[in-house]
Amino acid sequence: MIDKLEEVERRFERLTADLSNPDILADTAKLQKVSKERAGLEKLVETFRGYRKVLADLDEVETWLSSSDPDEKAYAKEALPGLKAQRDELEASLKILLLPKDPNDEKNVILEIRAGAGGDEAALFAEEVMQMYLRYADRRGWKADILDMSAGNAGGVKDATVTLSGDAVFSNLKYESGVHRVQRVPATETQGRIHTSTITVSVMPEAEDVDVQVNPADIEMQVMRSTGSGGQSVNTTDSAVRLIHKPSGIVVKCQQEKSQGKNRAMAMRMLRAKLYEIEQERIRNERDSMRRGQVGTGDRSEKIRTYNFPQDRLTDHRIGLTVHNLPAIMVGNVDEVITACRTHYQAEALKAQTGGGRPPSES
Repeated sequence: MIDKLEEVERRFERLTADLSNPDILADTAKLQKVSKERAGLEKLVETFRGYRKVLADLDEVETWLSSSDPDEKAYAKEALPGLKAQRDELEASLKILLLPKDPNDEKNVILEIRAGAGGDEAALFAEEVMQMYLRYADRRGWKADILDMSAGNAGGVKDATVTLSGDAVFSNLKYESGVHRVQRVPATETQGRIHTSTITVSVMPEAEDVDVQVNPADIEMQVMRSTGSGGQSVNTTDSAVRLIHKPSGIVVKCQQEKSQGKNRAMAMRMLRAKLYEIEQERIRNERDSMRRGQVGTGDRSEKIRTYNFPQDRLTDHRIGLTVHNLPAIMVGNVDEVITACRTHYQAEALKAQTGGGRPPSES
């Protein structure tokens, strides 16, 4: 591992020197490429340098254990446990940082939330989960835009599409895709019975033009007036846009902007993300069909999480996590759950890489 880390450090130093190279400074594309690569290595290199310093300190302190000076020996005995703990912590961090990077981790996200089984209660919960993610995004300093939303018959939302832009959005949210189940007594329930409803959450990395090439001839565009709750027209012009991708049958719609051109641009972002996800899934299936059969697909048809309100409990079924305080979670304090999922799958990937376990369905 040390040899690999030293090689990464040399690469980082070369990239740092390149940032002072007049030829690179004069070329915007090259400068962006060098800056991005260097930024991607910075945390790993800083951690490695801290690790190397701790190893040097450990060597020095261990020599003091055999010192004839009683003060040095006493200091060594006191300092050694803390240094060993630092070493182990940094070593674990380095192993995770050395894992192969998901090329989508730094991408922005298109988030889709749809009401599933449970009728009006599912629509109400879909809106609550959407607000949970919007508040979480706000805490992270991400930018959120609602591209499209259809209201439920008794409130809530039947479906909603949101873009989230910022630092490492997909890296944080990629394990949120799946079926989210809610168990609680609906406001309309007169006999106090607990109902079970479901919604689906889809987290797609936003694709750039270079990721997905879309042939304009394959797209049929339809325009209509934007509609609000209950279907009433909220716009006097045909600004809402529906795009149909004829080869795949994918349909996307955007009506949030007053400009037809802006709605079409947003709809194209949604379409590219869906096509990109399909292609990524095809590649994963071809490469990992046996592996995914062993560990589960992670498809959105699988129940991943239960929100049990009578017991004030959230359970993530994939990683065996149970946490309480649902009111705080539903207002965006979902960091504990998201971090636990990411840590679990990183640990699984690390075990797979070192031969200590089977690979996870995500890495």
